[in-house]
Amino acid sequence: MLNPFFRKLAKLVVNYSLEVKKEDRVRIMGPALAKEFIQALFVEILKAGGHPWLDIEIEGIQELFFKHASEEQLLYVDKLTKAIHEEFNGFIRIHADYNTRRFSLIDPKVLAKFRGAPARKELSKIFQERSAKGELRWTVVPFPCEAHAQEASMDLDSYFDFVEKALFLDKENPILEWQKLGEKQEQIVSFLNTVNDLQVLGEDTELSLSVKGRTWINCCGLKNLPDGEIFTGPVEDSVNGHIRFTYPGIYNGREIENVYLEFQNGKVIKATATKGEELLKELLTIENANIMGEFAIGMNHGITRFSKNILFDEKLGGTIHCAIGSGYSETGSKNVSSIHWDLIKDMKVPGSKIIADGKVIYQEGQWKI
Repeated sequence: MLNPFFRKLAKLVVNYSLEVKKEDRVRIMGPALAKEFIQALFVEILKAGGHPWLDIEIEGIQELFFKHASEEQLLYVDKLTKAIHEEFNGFIRIHADYNTRRFSLIDPKVLAKFRGAPARKELSKIFQERSAKGELRWTVVPFPCEAHAQEASMDLDSYFDFVEKALFLDKENPILEWQKLGEKQEQIVSFLNTVNDLQVLGEDTELSLSVKGRTWINCCGLKNLPDGEIFTGPVEDSVNGHIRFTYPGIYNGREIENVYLEFQNGKVIKATATKGEELLKELLTIENANIMGEFAIGMNHGITRFSKNILFDEKLGGTIHCAIGSGYSETGSKNVSSIHWDLIKDMKVPGSKIIADGKVIYQEGQWKI
């Protein structure tokens, strides 16, 4: 018998987030530990008339790859992987882990080389372009697991409750709840789409960027679960000033704390961190990773605590996040990179503001429009 929690979650993913249709080819990616959820997704895709295709990782495989792969193997991307990106209708990425620190002893240069491979940059471009055209639907969805519960300083039972509430699975009709959130956010998005310039003020932060001609996106459970954010892609050469991020940036299980970035004409000219600075600087050497690809505002006030899980943390109500690297083409972003890495700042701190075309629109975590 399928677990009721995962059945309800699978229905939300297949029928709302991806809207799987007859003959759709859907790739399910995730670790074998998420077996119960994978089974539920498999069944719901079949019920919708689609064709599920499993891409399942077993414990320890990725660590062994990075320890033993040659440079040629690090850069290699199989033709089958490219074909899947070009042809499949849906991707489901299950966000779960056996060990969130499994890459902590891997040389950052090895990770950077893997991520920066030209063939992976091409995959990222194909993915973004097809997604923007509506040819490829995708979603990232969490599987409550011991490793993530531990990172969030919770027991597994409490973590299940945390995930359930964040996904609106505690409601009778989760799909309706996500639709309601979408309607609320659309009002703000409509206003922001008329804005040219933004300023962000806050603790050790004075940042300016142009969003003129760019499109704001309303995120309400279609591509990420949980969701609750609005975002755009800044004009690439417009970002100037400095920003310090409140929460640690997590990259492949490694924490980079107290990240500080200075921008000049759109590019990072200075980067420091009190922990993980070497990795931060390695990541910034990846092509176009020194450019801001996304500026976003967290809208989900049902997520009230930092959990060291970007799928939840970037949605925190009262925060902003900026991604270095690839932008989303549907926003008008032209930045293409093999990396897209989010960094989060608390905007509830006294004195924090977002100013749009000279008018304060957001102050200390609250909208003023």
